[in-house]
Amino acid sequence: MAVTNTPVTGAGSPSQALLNAVNTRDGSNAGKNVSADQDKFMTLLITQLKNQDPLNPLDNAQVTSQLAQLQTVTGINKLNETIESLKKDYAASASLQATNLINHGVLAAGKNLQLASGKGLFGVELKNAVDTLQIDIKNASGKVVHSLSLQAVDAGTLPLAWDGKMDDGTSAPDGMYSVAVSGTLGGKAAEGVQALTFGTVASVSTGSGGTKINVPAIGQLSMDDIKQVL
Repeated sequence: MAVTNTPVTGAGSPSQALLNAVNTRDGSNAGKNVSADQDKFMTLLITQLKNQDPLNPLDNAQVTSQLAQLQTVTGINKLNETIESLKKDYAASASLQATNLINHGVLAAGKNLQLASGKGLFGVELKNAVDTLQIDIKNASGKVVHSLSLQAVDAGTLPLAWDGKMDDGTSAPDGMYSVAVSGTLGGKAAEGVQALTFGTVASVSTGSGGTKINVPAIGQLSMDDIKQVL
């Protein structure tokens, strides 16, 4: 008597087909839950058993292997859902933490120095300790108006203030200046010496790019961009 049901393909193919059918997550079906995947997997497995070739049925090892694959796929999907949940929780926590910075001064990478009412704040970041640290403050035309040399400075972030006094003893007019920094270590130019600019956090925004901290004097920053909160 002829078998009317369609036989299953060769050994190994059914399990791969089941895996491919279940593990097809992309942006369009990311919302499907683990339970739906389990139902789909079991439906395919039952269909496979119903349509197996009676003369060459699936053995217990094949069924057991596919059930093990179901557990593997289910575990991976549950892990993905857990990771997505943690990412959302982290984003919410980061946003809340960032709002605490509003109206606080911060230092971030940059060479600009705003002098207002005879006061200016800036900073230097050192990846390594240096023997000497040279700081030059320049006006808009690039002329050095004030220089400062520090000895034996440890690694880290160093906030600094300028009272607006120039090297000739006069007071510099309010406005925008720039900071150039360099260091020496063992008689050679030191690496990892970076000028930091100062700004006050005005607001915080969130979006697909994550949490952004808006500092008018600097621009949009991430939490990682902030070297120190003052």
